[in-house]
Amino acid sequence: MTADNRQLPAPVQRTWLAAGALLALFAVMAGAFGAHGLRGMVSDRGLEVFQTAVTYQMYHAIALVLISLLSITGLCRRLLGAAAGFFLVGTLLFSGSLYLLVLTDIRWVGPVTPLGGLCFMVGWALVVAAAIRRSAGK
Repeated sequence: MTADNRQLPAPVQRTWLAAGALLALFAVMAGAFGAHGLRGMVSDRGLEVFQTAVTYQMYHAIALVLISLLSITGLCRRLLGAAAGFFLVGTLLFSGSLYLLVLTDIRWVGPVTPLGGLCFMVGWALVVAAAIRRSAGK
């Protein structure tokens, strides 16, 4: 077993599982708030932007849960851990900036959103790299 493929301690796997579950819980709560609490308070476009934030948060919450499970399959845990970190930061930047934009109308947070999207892309590229590295026998 290579240094890159050593088994992570169970607490690290549980950390990504807990982070994903918390993000999913908050996505459900935000979705309910958006559907019921924001109607009539923000524009239709604002509701659409808020829903986009909820959707991407849920996708990447599920991705974090998936990372915690993939980490026991023999894929490169170092790459998976880095991907999880990018997913978490991406969620905070992407969804967080959209929530702030809709709820506070602070326009300067708008340029933060693409940085979150970039984090998502890097995270998924790292998952691809972990899969290729494993399938190449490295």
